[in-house]
Order: sequence, then structure tokens, then C-alpha cells
Amino acid sequence: MANSSKNPKKANLLDPHAIKHVLDESVNEIVTSRGYPEDFRLSNLRLLIGTVIIAIALLAQFYPKKFPENRDILIGCIILYVVLNGILQFISYTKEKNAILFTYPPPGSFNSTGLIVSSKLPRFSDMYTLTIASADPKSISANKSVQLIKSVTKWFTKDGILVEGLFWRDVERLMDDYNGERKNK
Repeated sequence: MANSSKNPKKANLLDPHAIKHVLDESVNEIVTSRGYPEDFRLSNLRLLIGTVIIAIALLAQFYPKKFPENRDILIGCIILYVVLNGILQFISYTKEKNAILFTYPPPGSFNSTGLIVSSKLPRFSDMYTLTIASADPKSISANKSVQLIKSVTKWFTKDGILVEGLFWRDVERLMDDYNGERKNK
């Protein structure tokens, strides 16, 4: 199950970003341990676009000619910079949203769609929301999305150590709900 005996995961309980980060990392471990390989395509696309943006910025900065002669290059770089940043924002708002993990279906399964796992921990709130949905909701093998909303105080000790067994149990129950494997709800 969890590897809590070796290195306990700890978060500053006054920092909601640290709490969310610890929980999100654990969710990634749990989902991938259940046989869902991570799908890196979207993050690789974002890295590629980011690398191109950096190359454009470097070209604009270090182009060998001085200002009046490099005016057309600068204008082209600025336009490309804005367009590619717009594409990155579009990907973030339409595809990623609150997603923390994209997966392929487990090898050898009858399911032809992976998962999108997303989480939220609103500012000034202790309620962590974890959602598991199909990566392709229109697929015939897509299951109905499921959601877990629970206070983070249920999973952390007063010292900020994650009680991994409790958290793993809750996330695994949610995965069972998504896969239709849990009988008594």
C-alpha cells in the first residue's frame, strides 16, 4: 500500500499550496500504482512550445544587427511570442483546467480511455476536491466522473504529516467508484 514507514510526507499546515502539492503527489502515486500509465503528451507539447518561446526571445535579444536594421525581426519575434503564449494559455484553460494527471488506460484492460485526475483546494478552505473523469468522455467505454470532497484535516496530523493509509484508502475507494467496482457506497 503506502510507503509511509520510510519517509513520511510532511506539509506546512499554514500553506495551502504545500498541502495541495503533497496530496496531488500522493494521488499521482496511487493512480499510477493501480496500473494507469501517465500520459505526458500534453506536458511535452507545453514544454516544446515553451522552448520555442524562449528561442524566439533569445533571437530577439541577441540578433546580430542593431535596432533600426533588425526592426522586422523584432516585430516578427514579438508577434510569434504573443501568439505562442496565447496558445499556452488556451491549452491551460481548455485542456488542463485543474488537472494534475492524465493517463492512458491500463495495459490489457477493455477500457479504451485513460483518466483525467483533477484537484482543487480553494484559498482559505480546508476542503480538498478530487475528481476522476474519463480522458475521452464521448467514448463508449467512458465511465461517469466521480468526485471526493473532504477536509484535509482528516488526512494530516497536527504536525503536518500525511496519514498516507487513510488518504490512499479514500483515493482507492474513489477509483473503485469510477470503475464501478465498489458495491456498498
